[in-house]
Amino acid sequence: MILSKFVDELPIPPILKPRWKDQFYTYYEVNMTEFSQSLHSQLNNSTVWGYENGYPGPTIEVESGEKVFIKWINNLPDKHLFPIDYTVHGAHWDVPDVRTVVHVHGACVEWESDGYPEAWFTKGFKQVGPYFRKQIYRYDNCNHACTLWYHDHTIGITRLNIYAGLAGFYLIRENRERSLNLPSEKYEIPLMIQDKTFNEDGSLYYPKQPEKPIPELETSIIPEFIGDTILVNGKVWPYLEVEPRKYRFRLLNASNTRFYRIKLDSGQFMYQIATDGGLLEYPIGIREIMLAPAERADVIIDFTNLEGKNIIMTNDAPAPFPGGDKPDPLTVGQVMQFRVTLPLSSVDTSTIPAYMVPVPKIKEQSVTRIRYLTLNDNMDQYGREWMLLDNKPWDAPISENPKLGTTEIWYLINVTDDSHPIHLHLIDFQILDRRNFDVDKFNKEKVIEYTGPAMPPEPQERGWKDTVRANPKQVTRIIMEFGPFTGLYIWHCHILEHEDYEMMRPYIVIR
Repeated sequence: MILSKFVDELPIPPILKPRWKDQFYTYYEVNMTEFSQSLHSQLNNSTVWGYENGYPGPTIEVESGEKVFIKWINNLPDKHLFPIDYTVHGAHWDVPDVRTVVHVHGACVEWESDGYPEAWFTKGFKQVGPYFRKQIYRYDNCNHACTLWYHDHTIGITRLNIYAGLAGFYLIRENRERSLNLPSEKYEIPLMIQDKTFNEDGSLYYPKQPEKPIPELETSIIPEFIGDTILVNGKVWPYLEVEPRKYRFRLLNASNTRFYRIKLDSGQFMYQIATDGGLLEYPIGIREIMLAPAERADVIIDFTNLEGKNIIMTNDAPAPFPGGDKPDPLTVGQVMQFRVTLPLSSVDTSTIPAYMVPVPKIKEQSVTRIRYLTLNDNMDQYGREWMLLDNKPWDAPISENPKLGTTEIWYLINVTDDSHPIHLHLIDFQILDRRNFDVDKFNKEKVIEYTGPAMPPEPQERGWKDTVRANPKQVTRIIMEFGPFTGLYIWHCHILEHEDYEMMRPYIVIR
């Protein structure tokens, strides 16, 4: 089924209003429900899940340092939209099919409010997971201004819950950023990019089996999900009418597996101003930007003097990345279209500042601990790929226990053929470098023998990050300070099919 491109307008998620706000704290309630929504005008409405009856969910906007309480409420039906694989850890027959827990991705948050995968809950909190601690989550928002997002994080079914629609933006603002005079209000637009596949009747398709089916299992986890259609903010291949002026776009890759290498077919520069964790020191002009699942980048695109032009945002990243197929330039090679057709409503006084904020480098001299952690590819009893971190399953004893306030370097040693977006909860880190190494020698002798020089992070990654591309046959080094909270957090691959089947580990910050 080939759907026409650029026939539906880009939706912009509404800003959620709090239930209560005073000088001490802000309180929100957010309902998760099932509903039908038009994802493309040539399709029947699709049944999806979402927050506050919308997919994507409404955007939550808070101030840096604001105390925010959110009651996430599960009002979903008892039957899941997609087939569940009961052989997956945490998704066995002994737990309800429909359960949720919300993680604000990138949040600086106490562990009880982080959305731990085993802190799930059902409708009305009737059943809860073993690590469930509270109904109302508390967010201290100790981040600088940045683009975060909230999404489901339930153990064993995260891939299904996010694919069903459980994702939304969470933006942190502060006066320092406002003073930079960046494009704002209607000229600042979040773009959540995802891929999906549809059945003929308009319903969302998610496979029951991998390409080589497992006959003894009715439903089996797949190694990755690659959709044949691109959606932005819940619309298939939308268009956006813009004025001939500067716009700020907050790009988010919220796909299960697909990476995007974003370009504009006009060949013009985009000006990147922020990474996952907030503003860069100064803007960088780039012609392409790579986004692994869960990575964000804020860019300014200048449409001045382009009246009447149509510009297509394209994608040429192979899927799976980096060894998969190149995208078809006529379908998944296109993301959305900008039409410079609106008249200029007022003079554009916004700027692309020469300098934004200091991004002090974490000093390697301050490191108290270095950890060597492998990304591994194994086989399970059914002959399926079983991806692990440090060759340990989810419920192996906790081996990463950084002390509060200390700085560590983690060597992510990727012996697999895939690039894995590795995400750490609680903290932002900086990427030190990536370096090729001899995988065969490492597998035999457990010795890292480098085969090339250390490569510094790409300019687009030289800010605060919470998700890093750990490329195949490379050692990726990241440096971070642990805090300001203690407790139980996780680190994992953000390819959702890997995370669910078992590329996820708890870690604990201790006093």
